[in-house]
Amino acid sequence: MTKGPEIPLGLLLSFVREDVPAGDVTSDSLLSGQRCTARIVAREEGVIAGLEEASALFQAHGVMVSPRLGDGEPVDAGAVIATLEGPARAVLLVERTALNILGRMSGIATMTRRLQVILDRVGTGCRIASTRKTAPGLRILDKKAVILGGGDPHRMTLSDGILIKDNHLALVPLEDAVLKAKAYSRYRKVEIEVQTPDEALMAARAGADILLLDNMSPAVIRECLSRLESAGLREGLLVEVSGGVTEENLPGYAMEGVDLISMGTLTHSVKNLDVSLEIIHQ
Repeated sequence: MTKGPEIPLGLLLSFVREDVPAGDVTSDSLLSGQRCTARIVAREEGVIAGLEEASALFQAHGVMVSPRLGDGEPVDAGAVIATLEGPARAVLLVERTALNILGRMSGIATMTRRLQVILDRVGTGCRIASTRKTAPGLRILDKKAVILGGGDPHRMTLSDGILIKDNHLALVPLEDAVLKAKAYSRYRKVEIEVQTPDEALMAARAGADILLLDNMSPAVIRECLSRLESAGLREGLLVEVSGGVTEENLPGYAMEGVDLISMGTLTHSVKNLDVSLEIIHQ
């Protein structure tokens, strides 16, 4: 399984600094040089993601981490994810930041895996994808979690690909937009958001490489696919569907001819996986 991008340690350490601008006053007032052992436990089943990042934070503060699982692996409720050993003050200093990262990334990976399993059961080869609807500052973590869950990260930034959306088309006519984008770079695929079968045909004829069928019902998507096929425009053309897709209606969108289904809910409405850290009494 693809692990996704390596997260810079400096970014992770900045999260700890945000939480501890002038020391952990509680631990500083109660503890001295005690050492402790602890364990990170999953309180519900899901898919683990972010353990690499959580481990890096603990290790940067002198805590030894012994993972029991790897990122991208399923976990049962009550399972121990990792054990820790080191200075008690360091364990408590990093605890909440590490669990926030682990819980959020695992929540994203868990939902991604669940939705991809639904698509796999339909059997059309369609893949779930994320969007740029991520938390500012956390995008690289959110996208990595999607990858660990088995999904497609889509664009990481605006620099990564050409995607002509409705607000671009409010300023530039559709055919001109496609032609300008293709002239701008021959090395980048051009994706364009369309909202009707007529727009889909127009964009494909103009040379778009990827069509984003936006907020269409399954019936209208079928009409788009049929008309593209009849016009001989399907070869080499990728089709992405987005808008109005939920976990419940997902199978209805995973029809033959749809390559990707992108859902902002993967990252904009995250339900953290419940994980906790428990210090083991000496």
